[in-house]
Amino acid sequence: MAGDWESWFYVMPFPRKESVRPQISSVRPAAAIVGGEFVVHGSRFRVNGEERPRVRFGEVEAQLVIGGSDFMVVRVPEGATVGELVVENREASSSPYTCHVGLPIAENLHPVANPVVDLQGSIYTTFSGSRGQKVPVSVYKIQTNYEAKPFVKELMNATGLAVDREGMLLVSSRFDGTIYQVAPSGKMSVYAEGMGVATGLAFDEEGNLYVGDRSGTIFKIAPSMAPARQIFVFATLEPSVSAYHLAVGPDQNLFVTGPTTSSFDCIHRINRKGEVETYYRGLGRPQGMAFDAKGRLYVAASLGGRKGIWRMDQDRKPELALSGPGIVGLAFASAHTAIVATNNSLYRVEIPD
Repeated sequence: MAGDWESWFYVMPFPRKESVRPQISSVRPAAAIVGGEFVVHGSRFRVNGEERPRVRFGEVEAQLVIGGSDFMVVRVPEGATVGELVVENREASSSPYTCHVGLPIAENLHPVANPVVDLQGSIYTTFSGSRGQKVPVSVYKIQTNYEAKPFVKELMNATGLAVDREGMLLVSSRFDGTIYQVAPSGKMSVYAEGMGVATGLAFDEEGNLYVGDRSGTIFKIAPSMAPARQIFVFATLEPSVSAYHLAVGPDQNLFVTGPTTSSFDCIHRINRKGEVETYYRGLGRPQGMAFDAKGRLYVAASLGGRKGIWRMDQDRKPELALSGPGIVGLAFASAHTAIVATNNSLYRVEIPD
């Protein structure tokens, strides 16, 4: 009998720790900023259904929104800058899974639209303030070492930004309806005025500047030499639709969004003749837009309760490319590197395909 027991004891192996080690199979979307959420799939996040798993990014513990044995929703915590996601159950830890977490590069701002990046890689963003509020600094310049310096001071309610082919910064003021031109030295001059409640700005490949107005009018300013610039009404949306955010696509069509309280807002597309069509309907508070090197459209919005930056290919099917709250716009610094603006901060983040 003893021999039988010894035989059984040695044949039956003890459980190996590897058998309870969490495994991460996928993380979506590929990128997020602080407050954004990753959906994590895998296995063995819990042992025998006990205890919620722990999740961390590098050494920073994350908030677990939903935690099951093979599915989790994880919120990116303050202080997380490393995209190495690790899941721990009570027995073991998973191998790190690489995802992309935004690096904060500037805080205590008030952007209301896209940042812009000039030819030297410097970033410009605003402290816009509430309507009629005079702030100490209107536009900041963030150099390639991420040092933020005051760039424009005497401008009320800086709103839209654009950089022309010569590297001059254009800034709209929704307070006085004027478009200002700012030289690299910071010297400011009037570029055009009488633009209503001027908001979004965008250049096309010919150097024409488009200016959005909060009442739905879009102006086009030809690139003729000042003071003989030709200004005319290019297109008109419904008066209830604000032409707040503009972007020119690779086909030189103009894309426009204006957030409302609806969860079924539009992206409008306007062809070169000024004809308006609905490009996509169904977004919540669509804001700043940008196109990547492959011609895909990125828009800051919410869809199905998920907030972040949505990417659309030619099929116009939205895919969440980056998760995060309070995003008002973005600009590409390189093929996959985006500068993402929230209502108080800027992040640098890699957004892979």
